[in-house]
Amino acid sequence: MADVAQLNSDPDRLLFAYWVPNVSGGLVVSKIPQRTSWDLKSNLRYAQAAEKVGFEYALTQIRFTASYGASNQHESVSFSQALLHGTEKLKLIAALLPGPWNPAVAAKQIASIDHYSEGRIAVNIVSGWFKGEFTAIGEWWLDHAERYRRSNEFMRCLRGIWTAPDDEGFTFAGDFYRFRNYKLSPKPVQQPHPEIFQGGNSDDARDNGAEVADWYFMNGNDLDGFRAQILDVKARAAKAGREEHVRFAVNGFVIVRETEAEAIKVLQEIQGKADVEAVEAFANAVKTAGASTNNKTGMWATSSFQDLVQYNDGFKTKLIGTKEQVAERIVLLKSLGVNLVLTAFLHYEDDIEQFGREVLPLVRQLEGEGRGKDAAFEIGQTGAVYQKHTA
Repeated sequence: MADVAQLNSDPDRLLFAYWVPNVSGGLVVSKIPQRTSWDLKSNLRYAQAAEKVGFEYALTQIRFTASYGASNQHESVSFSQALLHGTEKLKLIAALLPGPWNPAVAAKQIASIDHYSEGRIAVNIVSGWFKGEFTAIGEWWLDHAERYRRSNEFMRCLRGIWTAPDDEGFTFAGDFYRFRNYKLSPKPVQQPHPEIFQGGNSDDARDNGAEVADWYFMNGNDLDGFRAQILDVKARAAKAGREEHVRFAVNGFVIVRETEAEAIKVLQEIQGKADVEAVEAFANAVKTAGASTNNKTGMWATSSFQDLVQYNDGFKTKLIGTKEQVAERIVLLKSLGVNLVLTAFLHYEDDIEQFGREVLPLVRQLEGEGRGKDAAFEIGQTGAVYQKHTA
């Protein structure tokens, strides 16, 4: 394997993250056997393997109650901190849910963890899709637009608390949060502040990504969908004077095998053994969550049953095939404007290391050859797999 530092030396390189399985059930809603565990000891192995092979980020999940097969869940912030103590370079992205979290508590938590980890914590603001989770813990269930408006204020408050002048403190008068000369000490190590991630497909989510987030997460999509979404968020960011400050991350489920046929067979087995009851419950929950979007383009709006077997349409990203095919598709994503690929795997015990050993060096090699910069060329090379209605 090539030296990791050498593989990751280019400042314009595509970055890689992985979903942390801190909830039970793995990363697919399927009854297929998975060599993936949700306990801390296993996750420390995954994190250490990931940073060794060249991953830069890991994203913890937020759950308060069981949903779509995830019967057990570790809390995201404390789990992220535990993984940070067992690693040296990996940056953890801790998921936060406005409503249960207040921005003052979150800002304080994350600032402290930033010191403990020497600048290796970030946050992912999740507006929420599971009504039952909110009502179970006594939180108001707001309609879609209001949930995202609350998240917008939450992110503004985090940024403001972390960066306010020490002599003035942070003052804010919103509909959901209010602060008066709040002075946080110590401030985070990272400057200007820890990175803020946020995702979603709706207009509300795109506005938040453009106006207040540093990173905009996208679900899997087809070629036209990726291009339109990136261009749209960039236009919104330009209108807000932030076009140069928003980067793009995409979710993708990875299956690498010796042949494409073998990889597709694994995908078919995952979908064929889907937990039908759990997938249908998930589908109903997200349909309810997105019902109030004004243009019906919320997350999972066009997802089929087969798509929903993976949390965030990860199969649509088509990172399923040989190592060469997956690497080619990743540089295509880069050419479209993607800056980070968020990966998930069937067997975490094996697949993270395999991805780092077989795929990452190929991606770095292609980047070194100048690939991933010319979208028209990359679409000509491998774009057909992302056209609509491609199996």
